[in-house]
Amino acid sequence: MVWFPVLLGVILSVSPGPTEAERDMPKLADWKLCADEECSHPISMAVALQDYIAPDCRFLNIYRGQVVYVFSKLKGRGRLFWGGSVSLQSEGYGVQGDYYGDLAARLGYFPSTIVREDLILKPAKIDMKTDKWDFYCQ
Repeated sequence: MVWFPVLLGVILSVSPGPTEAERDMPKLADWKLCADEECSHPISMAVALQDYIAPDCRFLNIYRGQVVYVFSKLKGRGRLFWGGSVSLQSEGYGVQGDYYGDLAARLGYFPSTIVREDLILKPAKIDMKTDKWDFYCQ
């Protein structure tokens, strides 16, 4: 039984730690502006003016011309970032993903400076405190 603690130590030392996709990420902001209490209704539709490659899993890859559904706007520190999902319409699907259909939609953040808001869907009037799930990589 002397080997048991040694074996356990070896197993724990070679076990991988949490990956980027399984850990909390640093907060971008403490507050966000939403259309409802759950931030579940899109505030607006915007069109990407340029490509944006996500630096980590909190963000979305966006390509010029894609439609983006804006669900939240960060306030204070991080205010230049909005939260939303990319429309798959520009990729030939015609739906936004799980929000309207069967395809996987991904939520994330992107710089507000790379999009142009074209259509306001619902006013963003509700201040919400962000939590770890706003910046958790799934």
